Amino acid sequence: MKKMIAVSVLCVCLSFVVGVAVADRLHDWHDLDAVHHHVEEAIRELDHARAANHYDMAGHGAKAEEHLHAAEHELHDAVEAIRAEH
Repeated sequence: MKKMIAVSVLCVCLSFVVGVAVADRLHDWHDLDAVHHHVEEAIRELDHARAANHYDMAGHGAKAEEHLHAAEHELHDAVEAIRAEH
């Protein structure tokens, strides 16, 4: 279960990094909005996984959730900024 959570968090983080890397070419906020929704989904899945493990993951689950919430916030702001430009 820990490996699944780690892989999920890694995939979300990599998606975010790739999104930032190609942001120069982004002309449509819909792609970034889709990434935002994936991060929201990852937060929900992580919460279910943590609950199934009685939230005891030596603090790593909470830290992963904290990072996902930070990424969700930044993606939301990025989408809003792109929408304001168009």
